[in-house]
Amino acid sequence: MRERAVSLAREKGEVRTKDLTDIGVPRHYLTRMCEEGLLMKAGYGRYRAAVPKAA
Repeated sequence: MRERAVSLAREKGEVRTKDLTDIGVPRHYLTRMCEEGLLMKAGYGRYRAAVPKAA
């Protein structure tokens, strides 16, 4: 599920909560994914894929 959410966010640039729930990602996962650094909250109900940190 997480991989699908991140790939959709990368593909579209910015996704809405509805876009993610439509592909089967529960809303409570979004907060966890932000805490893990996979997604960034861009605004109310909007998310972007987090930019990977340089190694």
